[in-house]
Amino acid sequence: MVPLQWFIWLSVALFMVGVFGFLTRRSIIMMFLSIEVMLNAVNLSLVSFAHFLNDLRGEVLALFVIAVAASEAAIGLAILIALFRNRETAQIDEVKELKG
Repeated sequence: MVPLQWFIWLSVALFMVGVFGFLTRRSIIMMFLSIEVMLNAVNLSLVSFAHFLNDLRGEVLALFVIAVAASEAAIGLAILIALFRNRETAQIDEVKELKG
């Protein structure tokens, strides 16, 4: 059986990859993907703790995190499409202000 520490280290590594991607990328799409990687790292740690503690609360919470991630992706994509129609760019550096 795989020890819990391996899952936690994998979760930490995924979360750090997500943070690095969010801080270094300037494309809004890549920033959303980095946020998704961070949320998946949290899900991995929740499910691994739930498995090792023989408790379903972590897995149920992971399902709620998946639902929040899906809604975040849908709303973020809608905002990105509206921004691209108005500004014709998906780079965060070229969008200085949101009003008019």
